[in-house]
Amino acid sequence: MKIFQAFLKSEFSDENLEFWLVCEEFKKIKHTFRLSSRAKKIFKSYVQAEAPREINIDHKTRELIRWNMKTPSTTCFIEAQKIVFGLMEKDSYPRFLKSDLYRTLLNSTSESVTV
Repeated sequence: MKIFQAFLKSEFSDENLEFWLVCEEFKKIKHTFRLSSRAKKIFKSYVQAEAPREINIDHKTRELIRWNMKTPSTTCFIEAQKIVFGLMEKDSYPRFLKSDLYRTLLNSTSESVTV
């Protein structure tokens, strides 16, 4: 995963993976106050328009999350997570598999196996 993340950083598009990972951690929060506080931070960092690490989601999903923020729960970012995962699956990951970084990794792995 670290290599994929490095690839995304090199393309200035690591916010999707970062958002997805942050949401996975968010789902584990048990305390209501901490959940609400963390939800606001995620929203401000990734979801709201012009956020510093704004993810690429449609207006409808952004509004759904805004609505969910009234009473945050561990599921309030699930739709955005699905969209972001789909973008990575259909776009970022195939580009990664064709990248020099991935080829270098494959070559170094195959060389260490054959030695």
